[in-house]
Amino acid sequence: MIEVLYADDTLAVVAKPAGLMAHASPMARGEDDFLDERLRAQFGKPVHLVHRLDRATSGCLLIALDRDTASTLGKIFMSREVEKDYLAVCRGWPEQDFVVDHDLDGGPGKPEKKTAITTFERLATAELAQASEHHPTSRYALLRCSPQTGRYRQIRRHLKHLSHHLIGDSSHGDGRHNRAFRMLGVHRMLLHAWRLSFVHPYNGARIDVTSPLDNQFRKALALLAMTGNWES
Repeated sequence: MIEVLYADDTLAVVAKPAGLMAHASPMARGEDDFLDERLRAQFGKPVHLVHRLDRATSGCLLIALDRDTASTLGKIFMSREVEKDYLAVCRGWPEQDFVVDHDLDGGPGKPEKKTAITTFERLATAELAQASEHHPTSRYALLRCSPQTGRYRQIRRHLKHLSHHLIGDSSHGDGRHNRAFRMLGVHRMLLHAWRLSFVHPYNGARIDVTSPLDNQFRKALALLAMTGNWES
């Protein structure tokens, strides 16, 4: 069963597991297990994904339970009226607070670059006693990432742009650090859609939902001795 974080007659926020594709696409390559199909069976009705999360990303995902609500919520997302906060573990120690304003293309087959802006807050740091490149230790940071736009793999690519690569990212990350975490028993990309906040399109109430971290993400934070209110 997919964990439901909030639900009413028109929409729901669910906790997408890491490693599960949101929907069938050309990138699925023969897979037959998708989040939207699980949710249709679970809710017993058609569901509409309002936005997307990468297969390797876990956390809050908004769905609509009818086409009209899907259209309305889609417009809310396009108008940037939705607050989205992600948790990410990256290599190195970036600044305490910073903004990345770096245009990105739309992914394969979409070469046109568009504005892409992400705000970051460093929540915690750690240093492990293992050599890294030319350094005797390895440094890592836990970040809160708040994308202001919705470009293809935006957070992952913005962190690569800064050379603060996301841990576990096989496409845009740093292979040496990824291997180090796999050796420690962490086998997932450390990006989690932690919080989703928006105004309900019908009753005007503020819906503010957080998604708990899974065991693998918690294991990574425990190895790094990072604790805080993001664990609840």
